[in-house]
Amino acid sequence: MPYPALSLAEAHRRLTAPGSPFEITETEIRGELTRVWRNAPPTLRDVFRIGRGFGDKTFLVYEDERATFEAFARASILFAKELQAMGVGKGDRVAIVMRNLPEWPVAFFGTILAGAIAVPLNAWSTGLELEYMLNDSGSRLAVLDAERFERIRPHLAACPALRLALVSRAAGPLGEPKAQSWEALIGRTADWARLPAFEPPALDLGADDDATLFYTSGTTGKPKGALGTHRNVCSTLFARPYGIAMAALRRGEAPAAPDPTAPQKAVLLSVPYFHATGCMSVLIPCLAAGMKLVTMRRWDTAEALKVIERERINACGGVPTIAWQLIEHPDFAKHDTSSLEGFSYGGAPAPADLVRRLKSTAPASQLATAWGMTETSAPFTIVVGEDYETRPTSCGYALPIGDMRIVGPNGEDRATGETGELWVRGPHVVRGYWRAPEATAQTFGGGWLRTGDIARLDEEGFCYIVDRAKDMLIRGGENIYCVEVENALAAHPSVIDAAVVGRPHHELGEEPVAVVTVKPGALLSEAELRAFVLQRLAAFKAPVKIVLQQEMLPRNANGKVMKRELRKRFAA
Repeated sequence: MPYPALSLAEAHRRLTAPGSPFEITETEIRGELTRVWRNAPPTLRDVFRIGRGFGDKTFLVYEDERATFEAFARASILFAKELQAMGVGKGDRVAIVMRNLPEWPVAFFGTILAGAIAVPLNAWSTGLELEYMLNDSGSRLAVLDAERFERIRPHLAACPALRLALVSRAAGPLGEPKAQSWEALIGRTADWARLPAFEPPALDLGADDDATLFYTSGTTGKPKGALGTHRNVCSTLFARPYGIAMAALRRGEAPAAPDPTAPQKAVLLSVPYFHATGCMSVLIPCLAAGMKLVTMRRWDTAEALKVIERERINACGGVPTIAWQLIEHPDFAKHDTSSLEGFSYGGAPAPADLVRRLKSTAPASQLATAWGMTETSAPFTIVVGEDYETRPTSCGYALPIGDMRIVGPNGEDRATGETGELWVRGPHVVRGYWRAPEATAQTFGGGWLRTGDIARLDEEGFCYIVDRAKDMLIRGGENIYCVEVENALAAHPSVIDAAVVGRPHHELGEEPVAVVTVKPGALLSEAELRAFVLQRLAAFKAPVKIVLQQEMLPRNANGKVMKRELRKRFAA
């Protein structure tokens, strides 16, 4: 049968028809009639109940720690009840600042079950960055691991809204009136199965109630909180199942029906929970589908290969970096990776050669990629299987609940194949930025999210991201806004001017480099300036190379730095 057997439009029509699992209906959201999945869970509390139904199956694996779905549910409900006892309720904010520990999902869903808003914060942030986000969000309580607690300890007095810090895995007494042991309240991972089997707190939760506040870097240098609803998050649950079903139809096959007797699937999470990808594209779908979710203390390729073999991992990915490192590792062939059924990633540009290498290395695996933002609750587009293999530079088609436009500088729609700024809308787009009405109006005006990405659409509706209008680079899946790094460089008393650009990197996609104009006669070294930046920003944002010069930076007639010239300089 020739490929594709069906056009994209016809496949969409069949998959979303009345009575199908992916049936679409319409509802009014903030005054706009919007397409939504008819069968999506209304709230994250409903997702939690679905997950609890998998009972004694293993849900969370971290090193030698394991928790079943029921044990996770009991710990989450206990945390929700403790929050309510502390006076935390609907609309209050609870921050989560920790590495990918089993406590993270418990803190997240416990917060949701209490009706509060979960505020995942970047665990790589400095104490000053965490102080800003805690104060901006007005978080009343924070759940931290011991490492993050020590980072924020000197800043607790500057966070007046924060009443309590719950600290996990501390080696000794905390010695801080505002802090309490997580284990004293909830217990260790091994204790959760013995907790009482309570029901979640009775609470009036609606699909359009606020649920999450994920911070994303802003062009002003300060991160902004993207305020998401239950519907926003639940709307992305069908992304991967829909992509798999679409791939089958395009091949001329009927989509496979769910098999409740099939062996449990296992996923290796290689990106942080505090990313929209880790939380909304992996954690929540794994809970809803009864999959085993395996995390590591930190990403280590050699250790990951052992984990894939030991836990019989079926899917992994996150960002292209991970796929590159796995297939290029000298021990790859020494391990049994036959359980792998798929690689999926997004968050950074993936070279076409990676797609070819993955298919040659693991020919039975199904490849997928997606595009999304914190503001779209992670995946907005998806492409799986042969469509991705034949269009390796595309980030896919929009899920059928969403719309895309390519817009020119004067607000005009661009024709097929022409480039412009990508605008999107749908039930998965967050409702705005937390306490930032001007930024919300600028980015979300007229019912469309202005993504800042330059893109084009082909005849079938596949999207190709060709550049970024915003001055941003992506290093191994981490967004770095150049202005934030430039502000940190310029804060040094010997610096006159600074510009940050991205330099291509084989594994990370790109990495930050900088050109800095220093004051005449200043005695400043590259190492000294980088150490200065590291006191102010997370390590992944710091430039890996800083060129110091006396000359001024090249600027155009409008006074803007000509970064294209600087990129050529580093390329040379």
